[in-house]
Amino acid sequence: MEEKTMVNDILSGVKSDLTAYQTAISESENMQLRQTFQQIRNSDECFQYELFKVAEAKGYYKPAAQATVTEIQSVKNDLEQ
Repeated sequence: MEEKTMVNDILSGVKSDLTAYQTAISESENMQLRQTFQQIRNSDECFQYELFKVAEAKGYYKPAAQATVTEIQSVKNDLEQ
C-alpha cells in the first residue's frame, strides 16, 4: 500500500473517531467519563493536525483555496437572513 493511501486512510479514520467522540461527549452524563472522552478527542485532534501537516507538505493533500472577503461576507449575509 502506498504511503499516500495509508495517510489518507488514517486521516479519514481519525475524522470518524472525532465525530464519535463528540457524540459520546454530548451524551455522557458522568463527568469523569465526559472529561476522558474530551481528553481523548483533544489528543486525536492534535494528532490529526500533525498528520495533516505532513500530508500537505508531501503533496498528499491540497486544501481548498481560501475564501475571499466578498465570499465570506456573502455567506455571512445569507446566514443572518
